[in-house]
Amino acid sequence: MKICGIELKANNIILSVIENKQFQDIKTKKLTLEDDEKQEDIRKFCNEFLLFLEQENIEKIVIKKRAKKGNFAGGAVTFKLEGLIQLNPLCEVELISAQAISSFEKKNEIEYPSSLKKYQEQAYLCALYAS
Repeated sequence: MKICGIELKANNIILSVIENKQFQDIKTKKLTLEDDEKQEDIRKFCNEFLLFLEQENIEKIVIKKRAKKGNFAGGAVTFKLEGLIQLNPLCEVELISAQAISSFEKKNEIEYPSSLKKYQEQAYLCALYAS
């Protein structure tokens, strides 16, 4: 199964793909929503994301949840991005908590692939967690 882990940061979605627990070094490592108030930018983002899912044959998406309140609460744009991702008609979407990822990381010896960028680590852990 081909799984895409996603971490949402500001107006970016950071992507990491694994297939059969093996990291896939894909060309597209992140997608950006330029202006969340412009309909044409939102449509452009959605089209880019759907194209990515089709090109990579993604079967499942796993998103790292953000806090809804408190010091580490996610920004409004990240929740908008999450909604857009969940509306995709191509594959299922699952949300996992930061605590679950942290616990998974402690219980397993994770070796990060050399081609994985540092900023992709949380997205990679999301994908591994779901595999």
